[in-house]
Amino acid sequence: MQLRLGDLVDSLGGELHGPREAAIDGLAPLESATPTQLSFLSNPKYQQQLAATRATCVIVSPAMREAAVARGPAIVADDPYLYFARVTRLWKARSAPADTGPAVHTSAVVDPQAVVDPSARIGPLCVVERGARIGAGTVLKSRVTVGEGCTIGARCILHPGVVIGADGFGFAPNQGAWEKIEQLGAVRIGDDVEIGANTCIDRGALADTVIEDGVKLDNLIQVGHNVRIGRNTAIAGCAGIAGSAIIGAHCTIGGSAGILGHLTIADHVHISSFTLVSRSIHKPGHYTGIFPIDDNASWEKNAASLKQLHALRDRVRSLEKKFP
Repeated sequence: MQLRLGDLVDSLGGELHGPREAAIDGLAPLESATPTQLSFLSNPKYQQQLAATRATCVIVSPAMREAAVARGPAIVADDPYLYFARVTRLWKARSAPADTGPAVHTSAVVDPQAVVDPSARIGPLCVVERGARIGAGTVLKSRVTVGEGCTIGARCILHPGVVIGADGFGFAPNQGAWEKIEQLGAVRIGDDVEIGANTCIDRGALADTVIEDGVKLDNLIQVGHNVRIGRNTAIAGCAGIAGSAIIGAHCTIGGSAGILGHLTIADHVHISSFTLVSRSIHKPGHYTGIFPIDDNASWEKNAASLKQLHALRDRVRSLEKKFP
């Protein structure tokens, strides 16, 4: 497929510097783009790659206009990364073959008491259980399971292996053994949510687990029972969220972060990768709880020192009392 630069800016806007007739046949990073491909520059630290790239055209910010035009054709946009994201969607829409298969794949199992919007698509080997509801324009890729009574909103994408509505992890101790607590809630997922491969969202124990509109979840995330994730929050792969945690809107949570149960995280909180959140966060901001990597000998010395901090604190307090 080819796409003329003029057609591109007619569809998406932007300020074109260069011939409208010039065409691209693909999208690529700056360092590997060929003379027939489109690329973008969003981070100024990669400016050196701009001068060296062989791309037909580069999407840049107004601050990089002069440098980009000196190199060759350019599209100037206020947010080059966002513009590039829209280019990828336009490219896929125009290049993807028409999907002429059945809305529900012949290998899928959909309970007669489930409600699937006619515009939704259910992929191979999916299971949609009794009372589940799938909204308009939603796509379930292969091997997705939507459990009994769970609701998926409109225009959602669930990637292969997603499990919605498995039982939450609830057991009561009884004389050294465990008795199961039946999970009687469901999962409610809003509109425009995307859930990555093999992510699991547990049903609530009594009330529902809730994923609000616009949430984006990466692969291999565990969301425990009765969790609530606010609108437009994005969570990277391998994060774990324990039961009854409440995460606000417009948050970002890095890969492999852990959030303990029954905590509350405010709106607009950003948590770094591998951070363990062990207390509620009530103010917006960027939070990090990572012990930095070091060579093993230095790390062991620092770890040993950390064990002495409590005693050191007491000694300092004692000295402060003696010498105020």
